[in-house]
Amino acid sequence: MIYRLIIFLVINFGALAVGGFFTGKGVPSDWYSGLAKAPWTPPGWVFGFAWTTIMICFSVYMAYLWPVITNKKFLIALFIFQWILNVSWNPAFFYYHHVLLGLIIISGLTILVGVFLFLYWPDLKYKTILILPYFIWLIIATSLNGYILLKN
Repeated sequence: MIYRLIIFLVINFGALAVGGFFTGKGVPSDWYSGLAKAPWTPPGWVFGFAWTTIMICFSVYMAYLWPVITNKKFLIALFIFQWILNVSWNPAFFYYHHVLLGLIIISGLTILVGVFLFLYWPDLKYKTILILPYFIWLIIATSLNGYILLKN
C-alpha cells in the first residue's frame, strides 16, 4: 500500500507542478485580477490548500483502488486521461487565456472524476469518500470558470 501511495503521490503532485508551471503569476496576474469573477470565488490561498488536500486524498483513493480492479488497462487509461485534463486546464486558462477551452477541459475533468466516483463505488464502498473532495472542488471550479466565461 505504501509503495502504491508514494507512486500516486508523485504522479499527482507532478501534475500540479506541471500545471503550476503554466499558471505563471496565476491568481495575482493582471489578466486574472481584471476579470469579473463569481461572488463565491474563494481567496487565492484556498486554491493551493484545496489542491494539496485533493491530491493527497486522490492518491490514497488510487492506492486502495489499484489492487481491487481487475481491468487495470481501463483504470490506467482513465487515470492518464484525468492527468492530461488536470494538467491541460492551467495553460488553457492562465497561459493562453482561453476561458472557453478551459471550461471544456474542466467540464470533461469533472465528468471523468464523476466516472471514477460512481464506477468504482461498488469496489471501494466507503473509501470512495476519498474522491469526493476532488469531485466537489471540480464542480465549484467549473462554476467559477463558467461565470468568468459568461461575464467577461
